[in-house]
Amino acid sequence: MPVKIRLQRHGKKGKPFYWIVAADARSKRDGKFLDKLGIYNPTVNPAQIEINVDSAVQWLQNGAQPTDTARAILSYKGVLLKHHLAGGVRKGALTEEQAEEKFNAWLEEKSKAVDTKRSKLSDAKEKAKAEAIAAEKAVNEKRAAEAAAAEAPAEEEVVAEEATAETTEEATAEATEAPAEEAVVEEAPAEEKKEEE
Repeated sequence: MPVKIRLQRHGKKGKPFYWIVAADARSKRDGKFLDKLGIYNPTVNPAQIEINVDSAVQWLQNGAQPTDTARAILSYKGVLLKHHLAGGVRKGALTEEQAEEKFNAWLEEKSKAVDTKRSKLSDAKEKAKAEAIAAEKAVNEKRAAEAAAAEAPAEEEVVAEEATAETTEEATAEATEAPAEEAVVEEAPAEEKKEEE
């Protein structure tokens, strides 16, 4: 019976979640499986991968063939490296202690790389958040300046209207006073002319 190590899809539409399983190559994608080896969640960054390394190595030693995606996941988690080192131990090229030491050193290096990636992602997220806040403050300040500029001409117009109202009142008052004085001036010479005659 040919055995494949492959992904079995779970989760809902648009949010996939996979089980890493050892299954008969002839079974359906989401059908029966022989052994669940781990999980893979690609919706988070970095992707969440949990796998039983020893069980996966055992299946590889028994002849299970991983699919391309499963091979990439197994390589990322060090399963293929451990399988390779176990082959070296069987051939006598390495001792069990040397193989375990090499595998642990590789795991430490890998965990440091993942931690640096997580820290870079969190720093980038915080930086983007700070930039968004700064941009929002700039937009708010611009809006406030525009609102103040819009209110200032309105106030100037009110002051100008009041000033024009005052000047028109003064002009009408002067206009009414001026004809009265002219009338008085005009009447006086007429009276003088009558007296002279």
